[in-house]
Amino acid sequence: MESVISVLVLIAIITSAGSLWYGLTVSGDMGTLTDAMADLAGDMGNVADAVGDVADSVGNVATSVASLATATAGDLADITADLADITGDLATVTTDLADIADRVREVEGTLTPTITVVGPWSGAEMDNFLPVLERFEALSGINVKYRVLRAEDLITLLPAQFAAGTAPGDVIFMWGWFIKQNGIAGHIMDVSDLVDEADFLGGVYDQVKDGNTIYGGAYTGKVKPGFWYRKSFFSDNGITPPAANATWAEFLAFLDDVAAASGTGIPIASGNGDGWPLSDITEHFLITYGGPQLQKDLIAGTADWTTDPVRGIFEDNLVPLLAGNFSDPLAWDTVALPRWWAGDYGLYFMGSWITGMVDDPTDLGVIPLPNSAGFVFAADYFFIPEYTNYPEEAKELFKFLASAEAQRLQVQVGGHIATNVDVDLVWYPAVDQMVANVTVGKETLLDLDDTIGGAFQSTFWDQLKLLWVTPGELDNVLAAIQAEAP
Repeated sequence: MESVISVLVLIAIITSAGSLWYGLTVSGDMGTLTDAMADLAGDMGNVADAVGDVADSVGNVATSVASLATATAGDLADITADLADITGDLATVTTDLADIADRVREVEGTLTPTITVVGPWSGAEMDNFLPVLERFEALSGINVKYRVLRAEDLITLLPAQFAAGTAPGDVIFMWGWFIKQNGIAGHIMDVSDLVDEADFLGGVYDQVKDGNTIYGGAYTGKVKPGFWYRKSFFSDNGITPPAANATWAEFLAFLDDVAAASGTGIPIASGNGDGWPLSDITEHFLITYGGPQLQKDLIAGTADWTTDPVRGIFEDNLVPLLAGNFSDPLAWDTVALPRWWAGDYGLYFMGSWITGMVDDPTDLGVIPLPNSAGFVFAADYFFIPEYTNYPEEAKELFKFLASAEAQRLQVQVGGHIATNVDVDLVWYPAVDQMVANVTVGKETLLDLDDTIGGAFQSTFWDQLKLLWVTPGELDNVLAAIQAEAP
């Protein structure tokens, strides 16, 4: 009997210890771990003592049983007492084993990894993204922390951290060109085995590939379809959007109508960050009046910014509107957006993410420039740095963000277009279905400055900010941009 009890107790101890050593394979809070281990050692000592007591009691019972032949009433009482001792000692063992199990769970809890996602979204955009991460946590049991850092900040932060062998997160959203460049340089993980390109929009992975090696994932993307307006604003002021094939003169007359109804007398709010969305507006003009091929030629470096057709589009179409039809550059999210929504301006050029940033997206309409034959689609790319401490957990999140399930959750709140082809149109809000209809029959194009990147991108942004406030500097602006063009 003594041997059986000892074996059972030891099996329980070994099983609990196995759970502990499993927990120790993940690094965590070592201070908490040390305390928990000390408590665990004490509990296991208690078990050892209790097992000794059980052995003694069993021995007493064995002696008493051997004397049963000549047993007196007193001897039987002794046996009964010894059996009671065994019952009590076993109860103590059970309690101590429960304590060990609790300590093991405590240790494992302190060692559960938390991975960090770095993304560009704050405010309402962040609120719409966090449920996706929460869904991943529920499915995987992996904790996720979200940190806001825009690509404009990461462009200076990441090279320094990469050089030191570190990174600010385990999954990071960043421009496609940067991911490709730093993947080739060895700073970003090869994720080719995590992606099946057949599950995604054609060509969406081209920006993060080197040959057949894939360095980044494609989350949802954004369409940049044209000028947004409030249907109620147009209705209240008797304004009719121009026809899709309107002439330039008819478009100018339309802007006059919008200006007359706008609180500032200026029809278009110029949203600005570090030079975008001014860059998005400019690309829309280049695509409309130069054709989709011009956008491709500028990306490839086979078109010159200082000569026609590029210069002519600036001189004939964009620059004349900068005086009187576009506002001065305004912070795109904190100033331009609320002022446009309040009626200070009637039009606002922005990407489709705006549908998730307004109080009533059903009141939105969008107007491309007349006769536009193409539009920019920009995917939100993400990567795993080589310097992550949790590569397996980061890979799990990578696969989830690229999945149809994650992207369905995101598109439902508006402002996003899935890159995963298994997300059906029925998951989109009505306003995003409207955006899809606007783009039907038009060519999908890469974002010019996001694709070229580097010094060109920062120069492009800076020069457009200058042009917006000093249109007379056109030739100098175009010369500076051409100097950094591919």
